[in-house]
Amino acid sequence: MRSISTEQPSSERPVRHAPPTGVARATPLAALSRVPWAEIQDSTGSAAAIPLLLNGIAWGDADTARAALEDLRRRICQYGFVVEQATAATVPFLWELAQLPHVTVRAQIIQLLKAIADARQWESTAAAYPKLLNHRENPVAWERAARQAVRARAGDLDRLLDEEDTEVARATTELAHALAR
Repeated sequence: MRSISTEQPSSERPVRHAPPTGVARATPLAALSRVPWAEIQDSTGSAAAIPLLLNGIAWGDADTARAALEDLRRRICQYGFVVEQATAATVPFLWELAQLPHVTVRAQIIQLLKAIADARQWESTAAAYPKLLNHRENPVAWERAARQAVRARAGDLDRLLDEEDTEVARATTELAHALAR
């Protein structure tokens, strides 16, 4: 007499309820191609290099990631100024990178998010020189959009506040205070 097999037939795949340990839920920076980087501006002109910098931050060794982040900072938030329209488009990717354990510059990314959240230089300048608001390219709007992009992901703060990395937790606390203002 044959017994009935309890194994799944070979044509069916077993159902996985959770991803294997150490595997990200989604591919990091998967949405980069949805942004028309070549059509928007950073401080150097076309923002077409921003995806390369973000990938350098995501996948580079510590020196590569640090250099890429510094270049990115100069392009989107130089001297505490939101310098161009690419800043707001870059913010969601910064939030994503800040949460990836393998990224070596997470605390510095969070500090950059705080600098963007604190940026009010164009707004302050426009208060003194309202004609600034009449220019075709409106840096006040870029600054506000970038701050709003940082605030839109404030729900990610709780996870970062619980980090074992004290540098990440401290930077996150500073960002949380900036967003509370």
